[in-house]
Amino acid sequence: MFKCRLLATLFVGMAISAGSVTPSLAQTQGHRSTRAQSLVIAAAISDRDRPEEDRAADKARRPAELIAFAGLTRGMKVADIMPGHGYFTRLFSNVVGTKGHVWAVVPPPLLARHPQAADAVQAIAANPAFQNVSVLQQPLSSLNVPEQLDMVWTSQNYHDVYYGEGADAAFSFDKAVFASLRVGGTFIVIDHVANAGASGDLAKLHRIDPAIIKQQVVAAGFQFESESKVLANSADTHELAVFDPAVRGRTDQVVLKFRKPVRK
Repeated sequence: MFKCRLLATLFVGMAISAGSVTPSLAQTQGHRSTRAQSLVIAAAISDRDRPEEDRAADKARRPAELIAFAGLTRGMKVADIMPGHGYFTRLFSNVVGTKGHVWAVVPPPLLARHPQAADAVQAIAANPAFQNVSVLQQPLSSLNVPEQLDMVWTSQNYHDVYYGEGADAAFSFDKAVFASLRVGGTFIVIDHVANAGASGDLAKLHRIDPAIIKQQVVAAGFQFESESKVLANSADTHELAVFDPAVRGRTDQVVLKFRKPVRK
């Protein structure tokens, strides 16, 4: 049973226009829709089935702002790539609702290094409260999701693909994401920032220059749409590993939105 039915009803009621619309009402429709979506997101975050560990991370991870920036809405089909312990998986499940679906994708190379990497999201998918979640174990270079997606999301992972498996592997991942999305669908990439042109072992820092992400993803066919500064932190010098206690949980992160364009 899904949790947010009252707010879902409110969302529908606010979104339906009442017959003919005067100019003044037409101007307010966008504001009503935005407010309704904000209520849906707020309900997803306050959901009682989210673990306390996730709630404690909300202040630093800023889920309300990120989900609003991404444009995730009711009924969407979304892939959460390398979802970790499922922090965003649970949130996406509540936002997209009964008519949407969330696929948590765990690639075999990650499972080879960490055999329990899929355990957390498997547990989420088995929980009746998150019945619109499925887990896929498949290569990032050949995503095979049962339905065409509205959104693909990966948070704090792109650097691992790029530096761990190589630039070609990251590019193959980008192309697979492109193929899995409907026209107009979005690809959200969040990652820890490295200094532009930085050298050395960036894999150990777990950081990446945002320009590299943009170059790779655009080359795969996407249009770069926008960037959010919601996770920016000017106090981070980008010189410490992200797990260093001095910056852990407070790194400077880039949030990028790409869109699959209409082919002319």
